[in-house]
Amino acid sequence: MKLAIVTAYPPSKVTLNEYAYHLVKHFRMMDDITEIVLLTDKTNTPKDITFEAEGCKISVEECWSFNSYKNLFSVTKALSKVNPDVVLFNLQFMKFGDKKVAAALGLMLPLVCKLKKLPNVVLLHNIMEEVDLGSAGFTSNKLMQKLYGFIGATLTRLILQADTVAVTMQKYVTVLEQKYKAKNVTLIPHGTFEITEQEPTYTIPEGPLQVMTFGKFGTYKKVEGMIEAVEIVRARTGLDLEIVVAGTDNPNVPGYLDSVKAQYHQVPQMRFTGYVEESDVPRLFNESAVVVFPYTSTTGSSGVLHQAGSYGKAVVMPDIGDLALLVKDEGYNGEFFDPTSVESLADAIEAIVTNDKYRVLLGKLNFAAANAFPMSKITALYVETFKEIQLSKNKVSAQLETTLN
Repeated sequence: MKLAIVTAYPPSKVTLNEYAYHLVKHFRMMDDITEIVLLTDKTNTPKDITFEAEGCKISVEECWSFNSYKNLFSVTKALSKVNPDVVLFNLQFMKFGDKKVAAALGLMLPLVCKLKKLPNVVLLHNIMEEVDLGSAGFTSNKLMQKLYGFIGATLTRLILQADTVAVTMQKYVTVLEQKYKAKNVTLIPHGTFEITEQEPTYTIPEGPLQVMTFGKFGTYKKVEGMIEAVEIVRARTGLDLEIVVAGTDNPNVPGYLDSVKAQYHQVPQMRFTGYVEESDVPRLFNESAVVVFPYTSTTGSSGVLHQAGSYGKAVVMPDIGDLALLVKDEGYNGEFFDPTSVESLADAIEAIVTNDKYRVLLGKLNFAAANAFPMSKITALYVETFKEIQLSKNKVSAQLETTLN
């Protein structure tokens, strides 16, 4: 089949671009996929579609831009031009923009596919019902939160116009089925980007123990508490610790990391990596002693947690929301902390960096959890979903033709 994927894609900095890269990396190796067309946002440099092993044909149609009001029309035009057998949307609610109208127009695309009778699946990474709007940086105003809730419910109903909506957590399935009476929702786990052929050695380089966090920071991901917690652990233990902040500002909070650098300029052994290229991700994780999730809220299944697991890393997580659910649903484990307490975070980091056997045990548990859902398995589930939709539509067409005759 000819598969079109509507998504951001590297070198784009728009959310979920890395996830799309790994989807494509594995889709291209599947026998049922003969061609992939990426309907992507526009970037100044070419898309990264070069892979080591050969696979099916991949092409790119740059047809939308973040916060453009024309995305609904430009992507629809591209779909008509490409004429795929099936469309996969790699979405979250602010995929097409952080302005309400631009975001909403983009999320009408599954409805467009339905009207065009084009088989389509939405991969929805989060749902509004499970987002703490205050902690996640949307709004703390109670009236505005109710307005966001109404808008979110309206957008969800638009997304549910897809033939199938795939979500990454069982709780999301339950919410969508109970609140919206949806019958087209299925669970397909997030998956793990890279699975190494051999189990990690769980060794770390000599020198400072690297306490690392990775992501887009400034909304519900804030690094001040982690910096202060590491300072506490240093004072308590005398350990040689390096703070590594890997990633960039959240697009909604430009300048955040620069302000953190200025605020904590006196803190020694603190490194900000900036944007991490895909090729540098393995080294980043392999050199880390512990991966910290300094979150005040969660907005979906964590790609960084799955990555940490694939490299056999011990993690420190807040005992909240989707991260806590992932431990229950997929078998990840870590040292938990109260997101409102720097002392609690310091205790969690100290528990790992002062106990090497415990660090290795957590790494082994997380590696086992990551191996249960490799991306090859996840993409196979999507292909089966595509085929079921095609089969269903073919049956309906055949029945209609028989009736007319």
